[in-house]
Amino acid sequence: MQDDEQPMRLLPELTPETTPFWSGGAEGKLLITRCQACGHWIHPPQPICPVCLSRDVKPEAVSGDAEVHSFTINYHPFLPNVKLPFAIAIVEFPEQAGMRMTTNIVGYAPEDVFIGMKVHVEFLQQDDVWLPLFRPVDSLQAE
Repeated sequence: MQDDEQPMRLLPELTPETTPFWSGGAEGKLLITRCQACGHWIHPPQPICPVCLSRDVKPEAVSGDAEVHSFTINYHPFLPNVKLPFAIAIVEFPEQAGMRMTTNIVGYAPEDVFIGMKVHVEFLQQDDVWLPLFRPVDSLQAE
């Protein structure tokens, strides 16, 4: 992904639990923590499974496919040099009902984003962080 498609962002603090999530994009993988005892996906990452309380959790790659669950279009420049407007979305993953994350939809006019839109992850590197952003699947097929 091109840096000029998205504004510079405030980057997250990397911790032992979150580093795999924020660095997996270097290998093109979206890594989500998963309980090895019961198989429950855990996002945001935590050291203990909220379902079975196991501490046997580790990052695993998900497909990168998702669906827009909800979204808004931002018109406010929170940071300098922000290209407006842009779509902020909550996407849901097919690997587990209710497993969602907040992200941006890129490569598509914000006013054309809709609930139920099929999207796929791509990554934007900023420093040591690979930000997972999502592009509509139909725009990928057109390329």
